[in-house]
Amino acid sequence: MQDNDNSGKATNRSQRQYDVVVFGASSFVGQIVSRHLWLRQLGGTSFHWALAGRSLQRLEILQEQLGLGAEMLPLLLADAADIASLRQMVSQTRVLISTVGPYSLFGSLVVQACAECGTDYCDLTGEVPWVSRMLAAWSQTARESGARIVPSCGFDSVPSDMGVQFLQERALQRFQEPASRVQLQVRQIRGGFSGGTVASMLQVVQEAVADASVRRLLANPYALCAEAQECRQPQLTWPEMDKHSGQWMAPFVMAAINTRVVHRSNALQQWSYGEDFRYDEVLLTGSGLQGRLTAWAVTGAIAAFMSSAAVRPTRRLLERFVLPAPGEGPSAQEQETGGYQLVLWGMTASGRRIAVGVTGDRDPGYGSTAKILGEAALTLAFDVDRSQVPGGFWTPATALGTVFRQRLCQHAGMTFTDEV
Repeated sequence: MQDNDNSGKATNRSQRQYDVVVFGASSFVGQIVSRHLWLRQLGGTSFHWALAGRSLQRLEILQEQLGLGAEMLPLLLADAADIASLRQMVSQTRVLISTVGPYSLFGSLVVQACAECGTDYCDLTGEVPWVSRMLAAWSQTARESGARIVPSCGFDSVPSDMGVQFLQERALQRFQEPASRVQLQVRQIRGGFSGGTVASMLQVVQEAVADASVRRLLANPYALCAEAQECRQPQLTWPEMDKHSGQWMAPFVMAAINTRVVHRSNALQQWSYGEDFRYDEVLLTGSGLQGRLTAWAVTGAIAAFMSSAAVRPTRRLLERFVLPAPGEGPSAQEQETGGYQLVLWGMTASGRRIAVGVTGDRDPGYGSTAKILGEAALTLAFDVDRSQVPGGFWTPATALGTVFRQRLCQHAGMTFTDEV
């Protein structure tokens, strides 16, 4: 299969020098992704890969940190603001991992280069407006070049997207019908924020404040679907008691991206979850008075952050005195001791109930995300049949499927289990 790299030269994807390139390898999460891939290679997995970024010095420091033998890893220089350097980089690899965020500031030309050069792509974005813009701008180009573009391959939104797919598989096996109502409940989550994540969240808030169309997009549960649906979606805005578990529920801050990705998966699968499929995500805070107080505290904290981030003076104060700066994040110990436990319950149209569990063994935003992202790239490089998943914009569930779930269990510390 021949791909046009937009420079007048055709390159055969199978003959490219690298299977995977990590762009932004010296960033906070890029270093963790690179460490995961390096350990996978030391463990005997055979693939050709390279580290990429705009600073040779920082890439060389990363090589040294990875340890003996890493000095042989190729280093590629590219700048997120220089389309020529990006095309040169992506034309050498089958799959690009991008960790350069906020993506609305630094990611657009990277997607353009991959779409033009027929290079598969994955990232860890949670920026819905940016993903929507990339879909509109580069979907047709990606289809023509054969590039499979798969955003949100981290904690946003793999556990949600793959968890719903797993639950639906189980529902069809048991009941011969999908679950038309699904809720993800976060039972436990431990981990810290990094400056990169905070910067992305602040960027989305700034865009929403400045542009009414962005606010409308963020309010639309089908924002990433080509076809709008009219099924009203549940959304928890105030604490409520869950009648099944007896625990209090609070809004889950990541639901704004995860729900959109799950609905796009349903749309890409010809609405296999049902055209009346309803989905939401909540945080469980415990039972009794303590659970209720915690739920209200979480709800208040989210509201306070959003309102403060929307006003420039208070946003500046948050950035200066409260929030981690770009390049900062949870310590190695926090990454190791973090983790998450999710439960997804579903109800079929005939009233039959099903539940599955999803867990991860590291800090969700970084320790776990890095492993998920690395395995997503390896799945794209080696496991996904182009006749089944051609060029275009995909979600983790629709592009990577069952084989990705197996990789996550074997190499990324995740589990997908039936709940009794």
